[in-house]
Amino acid sequence: MNTVASATPMSHFKQYYALTKPRVIQLIVFCALIGMLLAVPGLPSAADVQRALIACVGIWLVAAAAAAFNCLVEHNIDAKMKRTAWRPTAKGELGDGQALLFSAVLCSLGSWVLYVWINPLTMWLTFATFVGYAVIYTVILKPRTPQNIVIGGASGAMPPLLGWAAMRGDVGPEALILFLIIFLWTPPHFWALALYRVDDYRKSGLPMLPVTHGNAFTRLQVFLYTLILFAGCLMPFIYGMSSWLYLAAAVILCTGFCTYGFRLWRNYSDALARKTFRFSLIHLSLLFAALLVDHYLL
Repeated sequence: MNTVASATPMSHFKQYYALTKPRVIQLIVFCALIGMLLAVPGLPSAADVQRALIACVGIWLVAAAAAAFNCLVEHNIDAKMKRTAWRPTAKGELGDGQALLFSAVLCSLGSWVLYVWINPLTMWLTFATFVGYAVIYTVILKPRTPQNIVIGGASGAMPPLLGWAAMRGDVGPEALILFLIIFLWTPPHFWALALYRVDDYRKSGLPMLPVTHGNAFTRLQVFLYTLILFAGCLMPFIYGMSSWLYLAAAVILCTGFCTYGFRLWRNYSDALARKTFRFSLIHLSLLFAALLVDHYLL
């Protein structure tokens, strides 16, 4: 009896936690943290560390709210796709009202944390990111245009800009360069996923690029975007916010991504598309890590 009673709350906790898309949110907070650390010249002080941790909490809460709202809006679509059918909203384990309330509470709490403990600019930029992802991307763009990832990618590219604003109280050119890198990284990342999940997207009715324009066209776009991304990743060095250490890492990582893109374009397989998608995650994580190491060592 006690075992069953104690298991139930944990089950509900896992259901709500799943709505926040934890792995996606981890990458978002990581990119925001990079922006925070790069915004502070030299090693951060104790006060800087405290401010960064509070900002990470606020950004996590609002980002989690956006993810939960996305699950709410797309629960019927999620139910048709193998990749997302397990989500509590897709399975009917959590109702619309529960998901909406959960999202509203997280967004309100995160906005309060950022406004009171960080600064109003960060709060408004983070809230704008919530609206951009949860409303403009999820409700308007995603079901209507195959360019949803390109246009909606602006919301996904915001985290380092939010981090910078949290520490500096403004949006500098360095933050905009970090924004540009993620903005250019997003299409090849998601289109690689869409290529091997095309049947799921076709069943769901979403106009993803492989569905509307075919496999070959999408593969070409992935390759071309990796080339454009290569140029974008050189900007920190060109602008002077990094040295040769970052440049070397960027060249190696971007060459790897372009190689995957080229191979995908010339000789497609689902297995290669999966590898390309996974490498894109490694690419972004190591690229920003290299930028941070460069910031402290040179």
